[in-house]
Amino acid sequence: MSYDDPKPAVNVNATDKKGTPVYKRMLDLFEAEGINTLFGIPDPNFVHMFLEAERRGWTVVAPHHEAAAGFMAEAASRITGKPAVAIGTLGPGIANMAPAIQCALVENSPVIFLSGQRARVTEQRVRRGRIQFVKQMPLFENSVKYAASIEYADQTDEVVREGIRKAMGGTPGPVYIEYPSHIILEELDLPAPLAPDRYRLVNQGADIDRVKEAADLIRAAKNPILLVGHAVHTSRSGAAVKQLADLMNCPVIQTSGGTSYIKGLEDRTFQYVFSKASIEAVTESDLVLALGTELGEPVHFGKWRYWMKNEAIRKWIYVEQDPAAIGVNRPIDVPLVGDLRGVVPQLVEALKDTPRAPAPGLEAFMRDGQAELDELAAESRTKSDGTGDLPIHPARLAVEATEAFPKDGILIRDGGAGVIFQWTYSQCKPNDVIWNQNFGHIGTGIPYATGAMLADKAATGVSRPGLLLTSDSSFMFHIAELEVAVRTKLPLVCVVGVDNQWGLEVGVYKRTFGQGTEETGTHWSKEVRFDKIGEGFGCHGEYVTKAEDIKPAIARAYASGKPGVVHVVIDPKANSEEMPKYAEFRTWYAEGTQ
Repeated sequence: MSYDDPKPAVNVNATDKKGTPVYKRMLDLFEAEGINTLFGIPDPNFVHMFLEAERRGWTVVAPHHEAAAGFMAEAASRITGKPAVAIGTLGPGIANMAPAIQCALVENSPVIFLSGQRARVTEQRVRRGRIQFVKQMPLFENSVKYAASIEYADQTDEVVREGIRKAMGGTPGPVYIEYPSHIILEELDLPAPLAPDRYRLVNQGADIDRVKEAADLIRAAKNPILLVGHAVHTSRSGAAVKQLADLMNCPVIQTSGGTSYIKGLEDRTFQYVFSKASIEAVTESDLVLALGTELGEPVHFGKWRYWMKNEAIRKWIYVEQDPAAIGVNRPIDVPLVGDLRGVVPQLVEALKDTPRAPAPGLEAFMRDGQAELDELAAESRTKSDGTGDLPIHPARLAVEATEAFPKDGILIRDGGAGVIFQWTYSQCKPNDVIWNQNFGHIGTGIPYATGAMLADKAATGVSRPGLLLTSDSSFMFHIAELEVAVRTKLPLVCVVGVDNQWGLEVGVYKRTFGQGTEETGTHWSKEVRFDKIGEGFGCHGEYVTKAEDIKPAIARAYASGKPGVVHVVIDPKANSEEMPKYAEFRTWYAEGTQ
C-alpha cells in the first residue's frame, strides 16, 4: 500500500459496497456524542474524514502546527462539556502533538487524539529505513488514559467507544487512538451508533443516603461555603450550581483553575487567596461543599494555611467522579461519588424545601469584595501610565483591558507574570475563562481562543467576542494561528503586554542573585512589533504606549470587523519585580510544608 494513496486492503467494486467506510463510521460515533468540530492538518489518512465532516456541517479547522490543533480541541472540550477530537498525521504530526497531549492529561481534558499510521503490514516487517514511521503507541501510552489501535475494521465501534468511555469516566483526560491506513476505506454493515447512555455512565448520581447526609450537614452549618473548581465549568454545570448556591445562600470561592464566574453568582464569588473576602470566608467556614476540584496545591489541599483555623470543626462534602480520589489530599466527611451533572441536581432536590437564610457576613463579603476591586482599580491609576519616564505598569494594563472586556465574551488567559497581575487586578467577571492552570503551559492562548470560540459557535450558532490577555513571550509560541482567526473571521482581540523579556524568569534571577545579575537567556529583541505582525496576517493592529489609549484601541479593534492585535508597551522592571501577592502564589510550591 502506498502512503500517498490509501486504498482498501481488498479491492471493492462500486456494485459490491455493503456498508459504511470506517472513516464515516468514526464520524457517526463522534456525532452520537454531540461532537461537531475537528482540528488537525489532514494527510492521506484523514482527507476522506475531513471532506466528509465538512459536508456534514462540522467545523473543520486546519491550524499551522499540530500542537495548536491539540490545544484547540482541548479548548473546545472545555467550552462545550463534551469530548473533542484532534488529529495528527503519522510520525512527525503526532509527535508535534505531544505538548498538547501532556497538557490535556494534567488539565483533565477529555480530548481524543486520533493519529494516522502506516499499514500494519509495514509495521510488522523487519526492515530498516522505513519512511515517516515510528512505533507511536509506546510514546504516548503513559500520557493518556487509554491507547489503542484499530487493527481491524470491525473493531472501530469498540475502540472508539472505549476511548470516549475512558476520556469521560472517572477523572477525565485524553486518549490516543491509532488509525492505520489499511482500514480507512474498509466498509462495515452496522446499526446506527448507540446513544452515550447505552454504553457508558452518563450523569451518574451519588448514593442517595449520602446525599441526605450531605443535605443534613448543609442545613446544620452556620458558615458554609461552596468551593468551585475547574470541572464545574468544563462540565457546563453552572446553571445547576447556581440553583444549589441560591439554596445554600453562601459565599462561592473559586479555585485558581475555576475562574469562570457562574452566571448570576458574580457578586458573591471570590478567588481563593487573591481576594481578601475569600480568605475571610474560608477561615470562618464550618462547612465546605467542594465541587469539581482536586483539592490540590493551589488551595493548599484544603487543610493548610488559611484552612487551619476551624479545621477541627469544619466538615467537608466532596463531589468527585473518581472514587480513587476521595480522601487523598485531605479527609472527607461525606463523599458524593458521581458526575457533577448528576449529583448537583440531587443536592438541589434534597434542599429545595429548606432554603437557608443568608450565611452570616454574606452581604459584607459581597460589599467588601466589590470595594476591593474598586480600590485596586484606583490604586492601579497611581502607577505609571506611559506618559512619563516609565512605560505602562502591568497592573494598569490589567485594569484597563479587563474594564474593556465585552459583555457575554470569552476571556482567554496566557502568560506568566501577566496572569498573576490579572488574578489580583481583573475588573471583569466573565462566565467563560479559558486557560491552563495545573500544567502552566504558556503559549496556548491563540489556539485556546480559536478553539473555544469556534466550538462555541458550532454548538450555539452565535459568534461571541473573545479577549485574549497575554504577554509577548507567550504570544510568539503559536503566533501563526492568527491566520486561523482571520480565516474564520473571529471577533477576537489579542492584548499583548510587551516588555521584551521573560518576566517571571527575570524575577527569579533577581530574587536568586540580587539586582545587576546578567539574567542570561531572558531578554530578546525590542524590534518586534506585534501590531505589524498581526497586520501581516490580516488582523487589525494597534500600538499603545499610554494607558489611556488601551480601551479605545480595544474598541477600534472590535469595530474593525477583523481579529485584532493590540501591542501594549509595559514596564519590564515592574513586570518582573512587582507581581501582586507573589508570596501567596509561591506557597503553592512550598515543598514539605503541606
